[in-house]
Amino acid sequence: MNKTIRRASVFTLLLVFALLIRATWVQFYDGQALADDKDNRRNAIETYADPLGNIIVAGEAITGSARTKGSDLDYKRTYTDGKLYAAVTGYASQSYAPTQLEGIYQNLLDGTDTQLKTAMDTVTGKRASPGNVITTIDPDVQKAAYDALGDKKGAAVAIDPKTGRILAVVSTPSYDPSSLTDANTAGSAWTKLTKDADKPLTNRALRQPLAPGSTFKLVVAAAALEDGLYASVDKATDSPDPYTLPGTTTVLRNENRSAPCENASIRTALRYSCNNVFAKMAVDLGQDKLRATAEKFGFNDTKQDVPVRAYASVYPSDMDRSSTALTGIGQFDVTATPLQMAMVSAAIANGGKLVSPHMVSQTTDSGGDVLKNYDDSTETREIVSSSTAEQLQSAMQTVVEKGTGTNALIDGVTVGGKTGTAQNGENNSKAPYAWFTSYGKTDAKEVAVAVVVEQSDAARSEVSGNGLAAPVAKAMMQAALKN
Repeated sequence: MNKTIRRASVFTLLLVFALLIRATWVQFYDGQALADDKDNRRNAIETYADPLGNIIVAGEAITGSARTKGSDLDYKRTYTDGKLYAAVTGYASQSYAPTQLEGIYQNLLDGTDTQLKTAMDTVTGKRASPGNVITTIDPDVQKAAYDALGDKKGAAVAIDPKTGRILAVVSTPSYDPSSLTDANTAGSAWTKLTKDADKPLTNRALRQPLAPGSTFKLVVAAAALEDGLYASVDKATDSPDPYTLPGTTTVLRNENRSAPCENASIRTALRYSCNNVFAKMAVDLGQDKLRATAEKFGFNDTKQDVPVRAYASVYPSDMDRSSTALTGIGQFDVTATPLQMAMVSAAIANGGKLVSPHMVSQTTDSGGDVLKNYDDSTETREIVSSSTAEQLQSAMQTVVEKGTGTNALIDGVTVGGKTGTAQNGENNSKAPYAWFTSYGKTDAKEVAVAVVVEQSDAARSEVSGNGLAAPVAKAMMQAALKN
């Protein structure tokens, strides 16, 4: 064969191979990338061609699907009591990426999860019937928290200490997820929500860590008892009043100047919320020991999934002694979410053991068959000894019965708690945060809660954990413990 013809043939064959490779690449790689592209309208058309699966609270769906008019998207998401449950459900929108449980379980709820496919679905490529998400939320506790927070900017979480089931997740001000579901109206609603200075789209219960103030003293007390720095909550501490921060001339005083805080026991120091005691205690323990205890409770955990990823609560590192002292009263760079502080109370209430918190009980297919049971897959870990937990329970009860947390008292219920008022802004220039974390027990039930009020109509001088946050916690505990 002529050499020129042979070369032309080889070149032509290479071109054919190149075309085949390119066609294969486009079909299987670029094609999939285009199919997965968030701006591909066909994805939205397919997702909303049929009703979505539902999110369930106490046996009732709090989500739904409704027919649309004049759109190529046949259905849109709807919500029952949307503002009440927004911090749980998040939103499924025709225009924006889903959030919270709607985002975590997007594939289950739209029928694309492989767990849902039957053999025939696999052969035909047909989308399976969507599944459902069964939550652990108690509607009465959720409503009690939402109503008690009212117009305040804040958040609340309730946990069953024995099971880790999250009974309430509330963030205020809230928003109606229904305003974001329809592509025709979502844009204006999104603009309004994102420009709102109160940030209603922020899940304050799970994803906004703030300085926990004196509620963090529970962690410091736990560390001191576990370390053996003090043998019991009734042993006198070595705590001058006022206390000068190490290496400085800054004097740390107590809010109540007449409180018996000099060398006070842990019980008395929690009762009167003595800053001098816990600042000195933090220094005596050292930041490493205090951080180790905080991390046992869940601080610095960047993978806290419930199953929504919660932002990490932080106990800092590389501090000098004066900064370490300030961490002892929940200031400096210490931050916590309401979820985290509820976990602290839950572990103490449960004899020192923390059951991993979760707000989904089960996922099911469209027929109700369980795909995964989260209640059966919880992890339990010992945070502190049962002796330490019992002593802290007793001291927390003193706080509520005789100390700074009397607004949480409930007849016929054993209640232990801790108040907190955390400085906010440079030189405490903004309204302080009001905190309360507690547990309540009857013979049959128990619950742990945490509440933070970021802002309210109360005068600055009236902002306190007992005045603003404890009544919210009380309402939640009453709802959780009622027969």
